[in-house]
Amino acid sequence: MTSPIAHFNGELLPLDEIRVSPLDRGFIFGDGVYEVIPAYGGRLLRAREHFSRLQRSMDEIRLANPHTVDGWIHEVDRLLAHHPGNQAVYIQVTRGVPPKRDHVIPKGLSPTVFMMATPLSTPSPEMVEKGVACVTAKDFRWEKCHIKSTSLLGNVLARQVSADAGATETILFRDGFLTEAAASNVFVVKGGKVAAAPQDNHILLGITYELLTELAREGRLDFAIRPIPEAEVRAADEIWLSSSTKEVLAVTTLDGKPVGAGVPGPVFRRMHALFQEYKAKLAAAAAVAG
Repeated sequence: MTSPIAHFNGELLPLDEIRVSPLDRGFIFGDGVYEVIPAYGGRLLRAREHFSRLQRSMDEIRLANPHTVDGWIHEVDRLLAHHPGNQAVYIQVTRGVPPKRDHVIPKGLSPTVFMMATPLSTPSPEMVEKGVACVTAKDFRWEKCHIKSTSLLGNVLARQVSADAGATETILFRDGFLTEAAASNVFVVKGGKVAAAPQDNHILLGITYELLTELAREGRLDFAIRPIPEAEVRAADEIWLSSSTKEVLAVTTLDGKPVGAGVPGPVFRRMHALFQEYKAKLAAAAAVAG
């Protein structure tokens, strides 16, 4: 079977031919950042917003960006030329390869840039129609969750809590308030009003999160960003997950108990329709451009 084409430090190579030094600081320390961008028919979803977030993450860890936004888009387009259809583009930038292992950030390293594209797997029709199960856990991760860091052990352990329970996600609480889920942002609906957790250092500001806030306002939904107590989440009429691959997905059970009526609610249905309309416009623009 032919190995898929990936990008490594400016070259397009078969994935199985790419080799990373064991001294790379991404391997030794998790010293790097990443992005995942959906592409529908070759058209990236909110590419500039994703690369702006990448820049913010790089600034937070004092890592020089090897490309401008236009440069990144050009490199991704080169990769996507080898991957038709809907794809999830994974981008990772580490600090590079130093001469020795040392905690101190070395100067003058060239970043290691890796990109790959895999077929985009979005929620199945059954998941959209029936919703998914989630569990909860204490948010035991670090204080800089706003950085899209490759150091994801906390998120991995949190996600494993739900995997062990046969659930789709782990919704996290810190000091009695909602933060996010292991690999998703979380929205709560009560009495027709939609709320999301504040955009602070305890959550990763998802690009899909931002898109949903825009669609909510354009669709004239009653929407607010504010602290959400755990008790409010547990008493919610609806709970949603959002991410680049989940899009927007209804949670219908939480810790084994039904959320609201135990089926995707009417506000979710409205938001899901708005999201699909947005995707259709994106795909139409891609077809015209192509």
